[in-house]
Amino acid sequence: MAPLHPPKPAVRFIFITLVLDVLGLGLIIPVAPRLVEQLSGGNEATAGPLVGLLGATYAAMQFLFAPLLGSLSDRYGRRPVILISLLGSGLDYLALAIAPNLAWLFIARAINGLSGANITAAAGYIADVTPPEKRAAGFGMIGAAFGLGFVIGPAMGGILGEYGIRIPFIVAGVLTLINWLYGCFVLPESLPPEKRRKTFNWKRANPAGSLLGLRRYPIVFGLAWAIFLLNLAQYGLHATWVLYTKYRYDWSSRDVGLSLMVVGLCAAAVQGGLARRVIPMLGERRAMLIGFAIAVLAYIGYGAATAGWVLYAVIVIGSLGAIGQPAGQGLISRTVGADEQGEIQGGITSLVSVAGVVGPILGGTVFGYFIGEHRPLAEPLPGAPFFVSAMLAAAGLAVAAVTFARTSPALAEEATDADGVAQVRSKT
Repeated sequence: MAPLHPPKPAVRFIFITLVLDVLGLGLIIPVAPRLVEQLSGGNEATAGPLVGLLGATYAAMQFLFAPLLGSLSDRYGRRPVILISLLGSGLDYLALAIAPNLAWLFIARAINGLSGANITAAAGYIADVTPPEKRAAGFGMIGAAFGLGFVIGPAMGGILGEYGIRIPFIVAGVLTLINWLYGCFVLPESLPPEKRRKTFNWKRANPAGSLLGLRRYPIVFGLAWAIFLLNLAQYGLHATWVLYTKYRYDWSSRDVGLSLMVVGLCAAAVQGGLARRVIPMLGERRAMLIGFAIAVLAYIGYGAATAGWVLYAVIVIGSLGAIGQPAGQGLISRTVGADEQGEIQGGITSLVSVAGVVGPILGGTVFGYFIGEHRPLAEPLPGAPFFVSAMLAAAGLAVAAVTFARTSPALAEEATDADGVAQVRSKT
């Protein structure tokens, strides 16, 4: 039986691993556009699509390999998958630090995306050691780790970037390798042999098979697509935040880093603390819908903000929407058994990765188009990508609402065995 109360060092390691995944991203956000401009010899308008493409490359590799790593963790355990991918991430950050040209930068980023797919195994680990009724809070820990990573990462990236745009990559690599070494000593296996998948199936370990597998559970399928649309909106914001704030408010790398630090601090507070209380009070379904609705309003606020300080007010209020995704993930996790957690999480990660491919390209392209010489309006509209994000989040809200309308509040008479593993799946 998988332990529901693993040693504290193991839980701490999973949390730190997730923090470092985002810390590595946060460190480079303030400097990546500048590095792309330097290597390409371009300006803000031409760098926008390239920055978006760089983010899309990372996400594309996650799309391809997240189902594989998830299925491997279902078959062979979470520990080896997490540790091997963590080692790869650490080495690849160091490779990014010495990139001499754009080709090297894109290749290294692709390898980094492969290693970064360890989120599937980490999510499976959390599902292994968390009772079904507490999984929404458990997945909130993922959001809290991501938030904390954005508290530390962008601030460090903005500050370190003032001394050299490659230094943040070195710091990310060193920190990740230190955590890998720590994990070699403290991380136990969470999925015992008797609960692992008996055979490894390549048909279920590829993106197409993994995504088709989501259709076995109607509520999983619907909520996964809602989460996809929400992440599509979010990745569009990620790709344009630095360019948008520099263009509209003349923010420096330090300013950008501090703004993202506030984003992360609010997200960590909501998902690490508030979500644990609010989601049980509201119920997972209602919490997901409310979270998505707040996200729609937040994106409109970002695009319409007339001054930089207004963004901070929107960030604080919009962070309350962070209860939406962990509530949905908790519902999804309770619908499948222990030997499918990795596969289902891999499928969801693949969908999110598709959002990571399309979102940055969409956001960067919309931003460049609406401020460029051939823009459709007389005046530039730098907030256009955020208005598009609002529409995408609204579509996700609609998909979630329709999915809930077609499934019973009790997850279709879900039954659980003594281990808390779902035995009767969601039905329409």
